[in-house]
Amino acid sequence: MIIKEYRVILPLTVEEYQVGQLWSVAEASKQETGGGEGVEVLKNEPFTNTPLLNGQYSSGQYTHKIYHLQSKVPSVLRKLAPKGALEIHEEAWNAYPYCKTVLTNPDYMKDNFYVKIETIHLPDNGITENAHNLPNDVLKKREVVSIDIADDTSFLNAADVKPETSPSLYVSQKTGRGKLGPNWRNTTKPIMCAYKLVTVHFKWFGFQGIVESFAHKQYPRLFSKFHREVFCWMDNWINLTMEDIRAIEEKAQRELDEARKTGEVRGMTA
Repeated sequence: MIIKEYRVILPLTVEEYQVGQLWSVAEASKQETGGGEGVEVLKNEPFTNTPLLNGQYSSGQYTHKIYHLQSKVPSVLRKLAPKGALEIHEEAWNAYPYCKTVLTNPDYMKDNFYVKIETIHLPDNGITENAHNLPNDVLKKREVVSIDIADDTSFLNAADVKPETSPSLYVSQKTGRGKLGPNWRNTTKPIMCAYKLVTVHFKWFGFQGIVESFAHKQYPRLFSKFHREVFCWMDNWINLTMEDIRAIEEKAQRELDEARKTGEVRGMTA
């Protein structure tokens, strides 16, 4: 089992990010869906009485999605994978500013595979040492990885870097924020950090180390690409309310259902 904490710093307030993240999830899901693959939303509804982060949070929005991933994994896994192995279920409990997401493969791997992503959003620039209140034995295993959304090279593939979603080039017309220079994380206001604690468990003899390491190579790329888009799409969502977001999510669910049935495979590949 590999445990890493990814710290993603953003030139936003914690309150702004709640709206920006949800709008961008809906938009990014559409970009990753088509030709029989992508995101299928099964549930999107409020939840209560679910203790999270040692009981600090207990209510929010629950979602259950299925990711159809045939072209999103390395070719060697596609050849080996039986039916059901490339459908990943995602359950998420969004009790903002805390969120918990669990990925599983119940049709094939069952209890032998899960990815747990626990995120707490704080108004600082990544300096909180133990944002998740981890016990000492887990802290010893945890590795911290800092992600600079203005960095085009450390985690991204060449195809991920586009002028329209590059924070080093983007300037928001509505807020005036950007361009993000080399030292922006120490000088920019407002500022916040998403502390993402990612635990990967894959129990399959001969493949455990390969798959867990592969996952942790993909997550900094995913987090970097997504949060660059959140910032560079700011003018699309900065004036929206949570009521607007729920309406957008309902519309996106209908569009995703239609897109999976038609068109070509879209989005990131391994």
